[in-house]
Amino acid sequence: MDVRPADILAMKKPHPCGSQTMYVIRAGMDFKLRCTGCGREFMVPRNKIERRIKQIRREAPES
Repeated sequence: MDVRPADILAMKKPHPCGSQTMYVIRAGMDFKLRCTGCGREFMVPRNKIERRIKQIRREAPES
């Protein structure tokens, strides 16, 4: 799955604050994400996140 920094991920399950979108800060073996609702930052292993992604939104056009 092609997830890059600055992408916005729509997740299948919401964060405890109620928001379902996460901003990608860092991508690698682990993802560092920021919840767009409450602003909390956290690290999650790649295999857990890839199963829970519903949609990937890119801010910048690909060039």
